[in-house]
Amino acid sequence: MAGNREFFNRRLHSLLGVIPVGVFLIQHLVVNNFATRGEEAFNSAADFMGSLPFRLFLETFIIYLPLLFHAIYGLYIAFTAKNNVSRYGFFRNWMFFLQRISGIITLIFLAWHVWQTRIQAALGTQVDFNMMEEILSSPAMLVFYLVGVISTIFHFSNGLWSFAVSWGLTITPRSQQIATYVTIIIFIALSYVGVTTIFAFV
Repeated sequence: MAGNREFFNRRLHSLLGVIPVGVFLIQHLVVNNFATRGEEAFNSAADFMGSLPFRLFLETFIIYLPLLFHAIYGLYIAFTAKNNVSRYGFFRNWMFFLQRISGIITLIFLAWHVWQTRIQAALGTQVDFNMMEEILSSPAMLVFYLVGVISTIFHFSNGLWSFAVSWGLTITPRSQQIATYVTIIIFIALSYVGVTTIFAFV
């Protein structure tokens, strides 16, 4: 019974990390990248997202609750996982280890980012280009955001590989190797989007 619950929780954790949380991550990166086109473009995109109908419902049930489960169960996995990096220096063991580390960094970053943006917006602060420009004017915040965004993208990209294995999409060594190359490309592409967005505010 406990084994079945563990299997179900891990599958759900993996699924929610891709759908809807991963999909939201990509959407969030793309919308924020409008900053590279200037202040007006970013503010227009942010205003559009903020004016979506049923926004609070969508954020709660499509983003926050799935993200909360993924984060809490992810912490359980991170602190109960048996890492073999020191004994077995294989690429996948390192990816397994980095997935756990990046998950913790991502959780800290997201908690702070939500506080600086969504909660401040609820308290009446205008979330716009100038707000992000002010936040990232601090060198410490700039480094924090760069590390946080890259860590989040790595966690998602590497998590796609685990998702494909867990759900039986990549069974053979060949398919898993191809998946590794695909997820590396996804990581590089999304990192480019994320990093160029951050420097658009600087």
